[in-house]
Amino acid sequence: MKTKKITNSNSIQRATRLWSPLFLGPVVIAFTIGFVWPFIWGIWLSLCQFQTVSDARFVGFGNYIRAFQDTTFTHAFWYTALFAVVSLVLINVLAFTVAYILTQSIKGSNLFRTVFFMPNLIGGIVLGYIWSMIFDGILSRFSTSILMESKYGFWGLIILMCWQQIGYMMIIYIAGLQNVPGEMLEAARIDGATRWETLFKITIPNVMPSITICMFLSLTNGFKLFDQNLALTGGQPFIIQPDGSTIKTTEMLALNIFNTFNGTGSTSQGTAQAKAVIFFVLVAGLGLAQLAYTRKKEVQQ
Repeated sequence: MKTKKITNSNSIQRATRLWSPLFLGPVVIAFTIGFVWPFIWGIWLSLCQFQTVSDARFVGFGNYIRAFQDTTFTHAFWYTALFAVVSLVLINVLAFTVAYILTQSIKGSNLFRTVFFMPNLIGGIVLGYIWSMIFDGILSRFSTSILMESKYGFWGLIILMCWQQIGYMMIIYIAGLQNVPGEMLEAARIDGATRWETLFKITIPNVMPSITICMFLSLTNGFKLFDQNLALTGGQPFIIQPDGSTIKTTEMLALNIFNTFNGTGSTSQGTAQAKAVIFFVLVAGLGLAQLAYTRKKEVQQ
């Protein structure tokens, strides 16, 4: 019997080695063509001055120096960082709260889940224009506009982002809440644990994998936000600096890169490409750091 099992195991291993390239090959090729090669080409272009890809001329790290010296880029970075932190907290707290309520066997929970999830099906550009009309209608009563004061633009983007993302994160949290072992909850009730004690000592620790996923998505989506920013505020209002440069006060990183690339200067495209590489490293680094931190919490629990 042992000999037969060993023979079957060896046959499976040989079949795996034989057929795995057939199934993995197309995936590797598609990933290389769709991501690896464009990324390497993008790093090369960030070291060049160009108007079109065919006339790229190597200039070294000059594009990166101009990117870090650009006050609009540094402003967009801190503005985006603040936005990402605020949206991460609000989206996850509200999404978890809604998911927790909808898993308490209330009537019409399936209908509420559908209603909360529907905004995620609408495109960002459409959402931006819809909410710009809503905010302008509200703020017109106070003789102002979302494009006139940066605080209105900031909180307008926060509201839009929460409205769109809460339903999606809610679904992930519901899946996590439904996987909490019922035996643990029953044991807590028998031991006399209060609802809050059960929530913080049993439910939340068991939902940590869902929290990890939702925090990662919220953080990266907050930093990558572009279409809503373009449609809702377009970066306005703006401030004219003493040196004559213009800072768009609600312009986020992705929109700043877009505006830089479409600038009229001879170095605009190269500087924008350098900003894009910095942007990628920033988002990837923060995302991986957050994943590492929250996964440690999963192990500890």
